[in-house]
Amino acid sequence: MCFFAAGIGCFAQSSPTQPTGDSALLAGLNSDLARLAPQTIRPAQGKILYPYLIPAGYYDQMWDWDGFFIGSHWANQDAADAKYLRDWVLSFAAAADASGYVAGCLTPQGPRPLFGKFAMKPFLAQGALVAAEQLHDFAWLAPAWPAMQRILDYRKRTQYDAKWGLWFWDNAMQSGADNNAALSNDPADRSAILAVDASVFAMREYEAMTVLARRLGHGGDARRYRAQAQATRGAILTKLWNADQALFLNRRRDNGDWINVESWTSFVPLADGLLPRREGRRMISLHLLNPAEMRSDYGFRSLSRSDPAYNNQAIIDPYSNWRGPIWINANYLDWIALRYYGFREESHWLAASLATMLRRDIAQWGSMHEDYNAETGDGLAPTPAQSPGGKFAGFVGWNLLAQDMLQCEETGEHCMTMEIRDVQ
Repeated sequence: MCFFAAGIGCFAQSSPTQPTGDSALLAGLNSDLARLAPQTIRPAQGKILYPYLIPAGYYDQMWDWDGFFIGSHWANQDAADAKYLRDWVLSFAAAADASGYVAGCLTPQGPRPLFGKFAMKPFLAQGALVAAEQLHDFAWLAPAWPAMQRILDYRKRTQYDAKWGLWFWDNAMQSGADNNAALSNDPADRSAILAVDASVFAMREYEAMTVLARRLGHGGDARRYRAQAQATRGAILTKLWNADQALFLNRRRDNGDWINVESWTSFVPLADGLLPRREGRRMISLHLLNPAEMRSDYGFRSLSRSDPAYNNQAIIDPYSNWRGPIWINANYLDWIALRYYGFREESHWLAASLATMLRRDIAQWGSMHEDYNAETGDGLAPTPAQSPGGKFAGFVGWNLLAQDMLQCEETGEHCMTMEIRDVQ
């Protein structure tokens, strides 16, 4: 089975030509996650009118990009289970106000605005496209379509810099990478940085909206969304690609100065294949696979090891650090990039390394952590002391993507990409 037939592409399906020795690892991971994965699904409750997705463990709320990645996993494992991603879309669309604002976190008591307004990240249309394609049903989108358009328009009014043709976050917290060293949480310097990840995710939303608009019969909207997607793609390549360093880097909005920080977000464009093959391979070889920078023995770091801010501590109480530790969702995007640019041996290494690390974690703790020490592979947060009642709460969430990666590498099935097709 591939992930998404027409909207989001899949890799060619073929069994490995030689045994990899990881069949036992995959069987063990499948068994572990068969127990843990159902913890991410909750029945409709309160103001959430549909069954909803949670990271589980420490978190019982429904989040924006967490839900996208969790729902994508369920949809990839079984097309019928794309219903969870469909319901995630419907819940966030229903929570949008008249202006198009919707919080990035929903609870049974209603939206949970954090760190200011904390608007939803650009994943809603992508999730809708995955769900509709897997379910072979676009009709459910029609009632939600006006809200999805309002959400898209709100983001452009509040997070788009027309001078640059690029996108920004209100702060690092809104990005989900809560202390990304390539961004800022300085309240005196809000919305200051043109962000690679914000721009790529926004571009992808417009691409997904293009396909959805066509399928719903809105040709004028499709043309408008396609033009915005193409304009953003061009701006990313001309204004955020630093050819001298062979890296995508953030820049300041006021003066255009480069933010010379190599973080996981530098590699997000490669999951979408934005660079030509030669340049993409060069960037991966120089930086992503460089042990002095992003590659560790256990996966890819969230910040280059050469950066002065690099560390592997649980420095944000209770759950987070994006200045070094390994995150499965970021590594999933790296894995897609490796396969896209032909690094098949390395993509297999990554899938097996992440699965081994998670299995060790589950054996020790009975669940998983949200991030992992890049130098030891040990789980970082939440710690028992950070968990309610001092009992390890665990985490499931987007760690489920490790199963999809290893299944693809070992069996040639469940191979996901981020490519959105049918945009032309």
